[in-house]
Amino acid sequence: MKKTAISLRNKIVYQVFVRNHSEEGTFNAVSADLDRIKALGVDIIYLLPIHPIGLLNRKGSMGSPYSIQNYREISPDLGSLADFQHLIAAVHERKMQIVMDVVFNHTSRDSDLLKKHPEWFYKNEAGEFANRVGEWWDVTDFDYFANRKLWDELADTLRFYAKMGVDGFRCDVASLVPLAFWQYARRVVSEVNKKTLWISESVHGGFIKYIRDLGFEAASESEIYQVFDMAYDYDTQPFYADYLAGKRPLRDFLEAVRRQEEIYPANYVKMKNLENHDFDRIAGLVYGDEGKIRNWTALNFFQKGAVMLYAGEEFSSEIKPNLFEKDVVVRMKDISELIKTLAKIKKRSVFASGKWEITLPSVDGVAYNTVENAHEKWVGIFNVGQSSGLLPVSLNDGIYKNQLTGKKVRVEQGMITLGMDPVILKTHQ
Repeated sequence: MKKTAISLRNKIVYQVFVRNHSEEGTFNAVSADLDRIKALGVDIIYLLPIHPIGLLNRKGSMGSPYSIQNYREISPDLGSLADFQHLIAAVHERKMQIVMDVVFNHTSRDSDLLKKHPEWFYKNEAGEFANRVGEWWDVTDFDYFANRKLWDELADTLRFYAKMGVDGFRCDVASLVPLAFWQYARRVVSEVNKKTLWISESVHGGFIKYIRDLGFEAASESEIYQVFDMAYDYDTQPFYADYLAGKRPLRDFLEAVRRQEEIYPANYVKMKNLENHDFDRIAGLVYGDEGKIRNWTALNFFQKGAVMLYAGEEFSSEIKPNLFEKDVVVRMKDISELIKTLAKIKKRSVFASGKWEITLPSVDGVAYNTVENAHEKWVGIFNVGQSSGLLPVSLNDGIYKNQLTGKKVRVEQGMITLGMDPVILKTHQ
């Protein structure tokens, strides 16, 4: 959106899967954990869907939270509506915001809306309720072009939660829902709160092509910014995943990040994340290597955009919680202090409005970024591959302080010797 504030690039988002956040798996348990979460530097709490889950074609024993029976109800497993309202109030008391997941591409196959308004749903050539993505067999898709009353119902649902105090919406596979609907929904919600935050789970470019090749509409990442304030970083995610799998050099990922400056609006905001409920945890992907975990974490913060942490990331959890079962987050190596330091740096104005440069280092496995304004320059060196050797840097020779560890870093003949720690340096212009 043209009015989106670039200060969103300073924000830290914390993603919570309430069922698996604790043994209790309730709103009240999340409320009890808010002080610890706040201390990490978090600004926004984002909850996975909190509604009753469908029974028909349920995946696993507990089902996917993205297979929803009723948008206006709260899953009793998580607590009551009053418990949810208490969580909203507790978040606000701590000067944070709360965002809820919105799943408006589909519902469960036994949803209330499907029973009451079957004419609002997509049917295949055989006249059967269906979805456009084969593996999502526990859900059935809406047909946004069949009846405009569907738009009113869904937009009013968002207004219902905005009135309750919800500060924003993370919109599931937003690229598959017509942009015109999101524009309409944003207008409706703005009547309650003009500052509502809109986050798009825009999808991978390859998936957009797949959907379009099937004959359906899908909005590109660039189109998404006509409506949304913030979008996932899924245009670069395949390059990140391929590097970790040994299929590509790191420079391919860095080039994809650099290309964002060319193809998105000047005030674009990306939500940088290493992991989420759909993708494996970084600690697992690097087999628990502490040096790699710390460097990837620091690199994620030292990019142009907001940061999203998936609950458990601060404990180097290697296991992605099962989406369809009770599977409580496993705590391992605590890197909370690193995250707190990174969050303080991230909130400096230069990280929202400064000029960014992404260098493509000669040493693979090393990311080298800078951001600067008229007053200060920050240099980030992230040895995600734990490589060895010398790295050229755009700094005068001398001794600098690593803002993350307090250790001295020597620049000699325009080079530094690579170490295992992530490095962030600050200089004055």
